[in-house]
Amino acid sequence: MGYKSDIEIAQECVMDPISAIAEKAGIDEQYLELYGKYKAKISDKLMDSVDRANGKLVLVTAINPTPAGEGKTTTSIGLIDALSRLGKHPVGAIREPSMGPVFGVKGGAAGGGYAQVVPMEDINLHFTGDFHAIGAANNLLAAMIDNHIYQGNELNIDPRKIIWRRCVDMNDRQLRNVIDGLGGKPHGTPREDGYDITVASEVMAAFCLAKDLADLKERLSKIVIGYTYGKASEEKPVTAGELGAAGAMTALLKDAIKPNLVQTLEHTPVLVHGGPFANIAHGCNSVIATRTALKLGDYCVTEAGFGADLGAEKFLDIKCRMSGLKPNAVVIVATVRALKYNGGVAKADLNNENLDALEKGLPNLLKHVANIKNVYKLPCVVAINAFPTDTKAELDLVAAKCKELGVNVCLSEVWAKGGEGGIELAEEVIRLCEEDNSSFTFSYELEGTIEDKLNAIVQKVYGGARAELTANAKKQAKKLTELGYANVPICVAKTQYSLSDDPTKLGAPSDFVVTVRNLKISAGAGFIVALTGEIMTMPGLPKHPAALDIDVDAEGKITGLF
Repeated sequence: MGYKSDIEIAQECVMDPISAIAEKAGIDEQYLELYGKYKAKISDKLMDSVDRANGKLVLVTAINPTPAGEGKTTTSIGLIDALSRLGKHPVGAIREPSMGPVFGVKGGAAGGGYAQVVPMEDINLHFTGDFHAIGAANNLLAAMIDNHIYQGNELNIDPRKIIWRRCVDMNDRQLRNVIDGLGGKPHGTPREDGYDITVASEVMAAFCLAKDLADLKERLSKIVIGYTYGKASEEKPVTAGELGAAGAMTALLKDAIKPNLVQTLEHTPVLVHGGPFANIAHGCNSVIATRTALKLGDYCVTEAGFGADLGAEKFLDIKCRMSGLKPNAVVIVATVRALKYNGGVAKADLNNENLDALEKGLPNLLKHVANIKNVYKLPCVVAINAFPTDTKAELDLVAAKCKELGVNVCLSEVWAKGGEGGIELAEEVIRLCEEDNSSFTFSYELEGTIEDKLNAIVQKVYGGARAELTANAKKQAKKLTELGYANVPICVAKTQYSLSDDPTKLGAPSDFVVTVRNLKISAGAGFIVALTGEIMTMPGLPKHPAALDIDVDAEGKITGLF
């Protein structure tokens, strides 16, 4: 008898009305804005009505992703249900999936097995329309830029120096580089342009870091869209505020900024809101959703995208720095299979016991553990996402190596058992949340040069030798410093598959150099984006995209979504 698919499990679930989930979370019905029977947005007036101390903040992160899988979101959701089974009052706060990966290679991002948020089809597809609103706001700004130039260009914008790109929430490599404005003067000014995926847009980043609607409007007004005509020493940045676009952009986002309430298969409340990519942007759900979950629950379980070198680093160095949040505990997810893959085992052979390969791959996990404990000085636990092929000897080896760093290992069986399979992990998380987290620190200080901050990330978090800026990046660093943007956080865009900027370097490489080829200010988000390696802001579809396997019958029942 084969396993049921994620979508089959989700479709068999009898969901509670979202009003019942809201009641469980302590949300009065007057603060709900219903999107059908099983989804709702939460009014921004709710926080003014809640008079209770914040709960404990639990961050879930992982080792670098591999084709063998890690199960970070599945573990997060299973942990939420396990805490509920132990009599606690948790509220989850996770990201919305992008349709690009859903139809591409990754599939959905609503968990898996018996640790899912539902309705998973809605969450993985259009949901409540947040991403469409973010894309519309992004593209409204793009339209206003080109219209301003067409209508006389009062701001003296140099079309060759426009850095704002249009976006779409789909993997479409054909749009990476385009020429637009063709057809003669009535149709615009021809120029080289391109598209980003919506989750890489600065609007998405600003949206997820904003504390409220007024703060979002202020952030949008600061977005740098390009530069004026003139020599390098004379050109000035032009902002969305100067174009007069911030008000209309915010109007498009006034409903999207409200967090979305859904439920797990076990009817535990979860907020799903925002979704910047972690290999391009900062990879965390919205500050508004996280703060709301902290105010509503005893425990807020949230996650950061991809490996801890990307998602957790940005959660801690960017999101926590800007919001004042401080995790009480960190969960680092791994699988024995993924660690063996890091140790050189081919995907087809991962089901076989191989202690030698496991020991060679373990340094990847141990590096992330050491970072959380020694760089950021936070309590942490390792969650091994269980597979039936894991052997006792392999699990014992992982536990022994982590124990040497003073970190416990818990077996997580939430995919197969739901919350019941996460009880051991939940008990350890509860214990860790009572430890002292007052020593929490960042991996770098804001003072100093852009290169200083990049070197700190590369050396402390990645384990490399240094960051090396190309000639072009050095010019950009000098320009950004002159414009007063030097003392902001750094958001490194790099491959998720390695601690380095080379996706083929598995495990825990050392003495490598990370090449920074481009530096761009995201003034609305409040950080500098450093592009490294071959990272792209518009992914492409694989040879066999997941879209080929997704279908819907005459009754509207979706199949093939995972």
